[in-house]
Amino acid sequence: MIKLIYEDNHLLVVEKPINIPVQADYSKDKDLLTMLKEYLKEKYHKPGNVYLGLVHRLDRPVGGIMVFAKTSKAAARLSKQIKDKTFKKTYIAVVNGKVDLEGTMKDQLVKDKKTNITKVSLVGKEAILNYKRLNYKENFSLVKINLITGRSHQIRVQFASRNHPLYGDQKYNLKPEKGQIALFAKKIEFIHPTTNELLTFELENPNRYPFNIFE
Repeated sequence: MIKLIYEDNHLLVVEKPINIPVQADYSKDKDLLTMLKEYLKEKYHKPGNVYLGLVHRLDRPVGGIMVFAKTSKAAARLSKQIKDKTFKKTYIAVVNGKVDLEGTMKDQLVKDKKTNITKVSLVGKEAILNYKRLNYKENFSLVKINLITGRSHQIRVQFASRNHPLYGDQKYNLKPEKGQIALFAKKIEFIHPTTNELLTFELENPNRYPFNIFE
């Protein structure tokens, strides 16, 4: 069962479970978008196809907060906020080693569509994030990340390129731990597409290793 956080006529805010794709992919596993459309179809007894706009994404192994648009107008307005960088996304992550107390990472990233691997490059799309170290324990840093751009695998690639790979990252950590990747979409902040109200939604940190060593 998907945890519903907020719903009105325009928006649906949910907590994405780990290891579920946001939308249909080659795996043919059931995806979050399909599950939520089924929920809306059943709840409102809607015939035919249900519209639900996908305006941002999370990697399959990553859990956390997401907003979906229930109308095309809401989808367009939320997408514009993301493009204009007024839609704010905050993540927490556990990375290897002791990172600086705070900083900004700015790179150019290129994604290989065949391998689904993203790399830092001299050419590519600009990727920017700000971070702050919240705690350090057992050679792990708990960091809060404000994502300025939303590139594919951005957080994972940028920290790994600086020798601070995320705990459990099977793709970018050269010596990955066996546990679940320690990346979580904790908070989103945006303007409601019709009321213009500032909305903020925030989740508690995951109660699992290695997040819980910092409690």
